[in-house]
Amino acid sequence: MDEEVKHRPQACWNNWRAAYGVLLRLKGKFHKAVVRPARLYGTEMTSMTKTKEKKLDVGEMGILRWISSVTREDRIRNEYIRGSTKVVEISKKLQEERLRWYRHLLRREEGYIRRHVMEMEVQSGRR
Repeated sequence: MDEEVKHRPQACWNNWRAAYGVLLRLKGKFHKAVVRPARLYGTEMTSMTKTKEKKLDVGEMGILRWISSVTREDRIRNEYIRGSTKVVEISKKLQEERLRWYRHLLRREEGYIRRHVMEMEVQSGRR
């Protein structure tokens, strides 16, 4: 009986560790399904600088660190956190969304106004 009493806490911790991995993956899936689309809404048509993309990445890493219960003081690399939650960089996802939007424009008919603007050449000179 004493051996069983000693074994129970270890079994409990083993179950918690197994469930925590599932919970972490579910949090990552929730982030990809709900949080990220809200953050990227409409950005495929806006002009983004490297600074703005970096700010998006930093904000997302804050959320992923919170999901993983990790602080900056823990000194865990971003790549490890992204790997454990299975979330790629938001700047890469933004690039995918832009390419998707571009392919959408190319499929539209010739007279479509946004397609016309996309193919328009701007003359240089004075205003």
